Amino acid sequence: MKIKSLILIVFLFIVVTAAINPGYDLGDAVANFSLKSVDHKMVSLTDYKSEKGVIVIFDCNTCPYSKSYNDRIIALDKKYRTQGFPVVAINANDPATSPGDSFEEMVAHAKKKKYSFPYLFDEKQEVAKAFGATNTPHVFVLKNDQGRFHVAYIGAIDNNVKKAEDADKKYVEDAVEALIAGKDIPTAKTKAIGCGIKWKKS
Repeated sequence: MKIKSLILIVFLFIVVTAAINPGYDLGDAVANFSLKSVDHKMVSLTDYKSEKGVIVIFDCNTCPYSKSYNDRIIALDKKYRTQGFPVVAINANDPATSPGDSFEEMVAHAKKKKYSFPYLFDEKQEVAKAFGATNTPHVFVLKNDQGRFHVAYIGAIDNNVKKAEDADKKYVEDAVEALIAGKDIPTAKTKAIGCGIKWKKS
């Protein structure tokens, strides 16, 4: 009896925890957030209320997957910011666990790569948890619906980590192109491939 009770308690804990913080799903409205950028300015989601949407990418400096996708992320912003879908990158890694992801290192990294988009520091990791982000990179394409942003795509950038030219499925590009054209997104959810976000130790 005691074993069954213990199993029930553990099960309920898992269910309640998931219910408290499941992260955003397709179609969900996204709450506003405000985070410090590498230029030391605060950037909020509401700053983009005049845009058609936003490509939010949880990323970092150190992950090999992030490094592989770095130029592709820059290319996404270059291609789509003029069409109403700019990139906003967010680093939620805990510097205590990953020193290479400190704010100072973010500033240096963005300068070296000549980022054309905001690179934000989610120091308290609250935004990453709200989104349900788990990996770097992890993409959430948001659609602006009369001033409210809703999730339209979640997942990977494409289907080839090593080389952009070898990817035959460009999930983020396909999603944004569909939104611009007013069409259904062909693949609205994929598995994010990358390093796990380095969470703070409780």
